[in-house]
Amino acid sequence: MFAITTRDLTRKFGKIYAVDHLDMRIPIGSLFGLIGPNGAGKTTTIRMLAGLLEPTSGEIRINELSAQQYRQEIQWQVGYMPDFFGVYDELLVWEYLDFFGRCFRLDGHKRKQIIDELLELVDLTEKRDAYVHTLSRGMRQRLCLAHALIHDPQVLLLDEPASGLDPRARVEMRELLRELRSMGKTILLSSHILPELAELCDRVAIMERGRLVVHGSLEEILRQVTQRRFWKIQVLNDPVRAADLIENFPRVLSFVEAQSNNRPAHFEVELSGGDEGAADLLERMIHERIRVSAFAESLSDLEEAFLKLTKGEESA
Repeated sequence: MFAITTRDLTRKFGKIYAVDHLDMRIPIGSLFGLIGPNGAGKTTTIRMLAGLLEPTSGEIRINELSAQQYRQEIQWQVGYMPDFFGVYDELLVWEYLDFFGRCFRLDGHKRKQIIDELLELVDLTEKRDAYVHTLSRGMRQRLCLAHALIHDPQVLLLDEPASGLDPRARVEMRELLRELRSMGKTILLSSHILPELAELCDRVAIMERGRLVVHGSLEEILRQVTQRRFWKIQVLNDPVRAADLIENFPRVLSFVEAQSNNRPAHFEVELSGGDEGAADLLERMIHERIRVSAFAESLSDLEEAFLKLTKGEESA
């Protein structure tokens, strides 16, 4: 069962295709990243999924319900956080959430309880009686996320949730998204911060000119764009002997050694033979009594995949 399904989803502005026959399926409970250059169609896609923009053609299903036939039901199942959002500056933080709780017709006692829980979730309890306009950019982002959660939706649509945040605020947002996923929420987010998507999302889609170029797990995408596979290896003893073993192992195409006084020796190794080649090297190192504390494929090259799969040009 899928939380979000699109079939031939299309949106035109005049003669221009903002979204061009998009087919996408997002499993329930996943954290799905949508990547693309400016003008790729990410925001238009998210707005259609949120019910704020009518498709020119095609189908949207949320939790297997047709968005065209069950519009009101889906409004309760979807929470939307835009890339640029308006706030009511002269409201207090709790009043801001109370306003949207009233929009969803939550009764008074339940509304107060939900507001208290959301403020605790997004770490704004101490700012409860502060005016919205006094909040930092990161706090406003968290407040907007709380607004998207006011009716306890199962699907969250987040358009550039980390946009404009400083490093600390991005870390806080990332941890908050992980917590929401652990609560069973399905999260679709768009972002240009590629390394964070690589670390955060279990599935990724790359869009360009309104089309879905590729989607799947990060491993699947990287293996479509490159035949080179790198592995990060860390050892706790005999770094010189480990380096000699790796350098002379038949399947090793190249390797780089990095050493530091404050951390164990580690290597980045390019191997042939796929998973079997990696298994053979690991088996050999264990046989030689080298204590291997980390042996994992290096999957931090989402930027490389992005550049290879897109032309790097902005579309209208």
